[in-house]
Amino acid sequence: MNLKNTRILNLIFAAIAALALLISCNLFQSVSPVATQQRTSLTVSAAISLSPALAEIKTVYQGSNPNVTITYNFGASGALEQQIQQGAPVDVFLSAATKQMDALQQANLLIDDTRRNLLTNRLVLISAKNGVVLSDFKQLTEARIKKIAIGEPKSVPVGQYAQEMLSKLGLWQQVLPKLVLGNNVRQVLTFVESGNADAAIVYATDAKASLKVAVRATAAANLHSPIVYPLAVIRNSHNPAAAKAFVEFLAGDRAKILFQKYGFGIVG
Repeated sequence: MNLKNTRILNLIFAAIAALALLISCNLFQSVSPVATQQRTSLTVSAAISLSPALAEIKTVYQGSNPNVTITYNFGASGALEQQIQQGAPVDVFLSAATKQMDALQQANLLIDDTRRNLLTNRLVLISAKNGVVLSDFKQLTEARIKKIAIGEPKSVPVGQYAQEMLSKLGLWQQVLPKLVLGNNVRQVLTFVESGNADAAIVYATDAKASLKVAVRATAAANLHSPIVYPLAVIRNSHNPAAAKAFVEFLAGDRAKILFQKYGFGIVG
């Protein structure tokens, strides 16, 4: 091969190498940062009474935000609060009572300007559809009622509200020996559905979600603390911007329609 041909080949190889380098740089510059920005994961700890509504809301939200992955952690509000106090990686918290949110705020674990009261609920007395028929909470003291399910008052808001209501009616000490305590409102509901309790005190939204129970009475609102569901972004969130955006969506008109579909009231 003569000198002229060798120079031509060297020029060709040099051009190919330069083109490959240019393509490689452009790919990394255009793809990697965008991919990083698009992928976001949020962990949302929420009172278990919210599970049906939040499941549908998740589908709607991710339909318009496909790059945001939402993972729910449902449970009793007291247990969820303790998890956050102990450092659980949570971005957003929705409680079934203000008590747990107040505790987190006092511990400086909330991004303050993100806290708001979102929903309301009602307290109802239920029994199995084919079970005992009741029309008043006072009938819980009758001999025919052997077991009454409520949430554990210390950690389960629905149990806290039930204790307040029964105490104001002067029934707490009388029904105390009959009580079966649940770890969350869904377990309380299950006690009646399975026949392990004659009656239970749950949220109206949970009673609405079951085909096996009937609402026998509704507690007057002045018999217990207001049933309010606050939400906030947790200060240690790894994705505070995405968490704030999701909170705004939950407080928006589209989410409100879905919450109302499941029986929740809207604050304000």
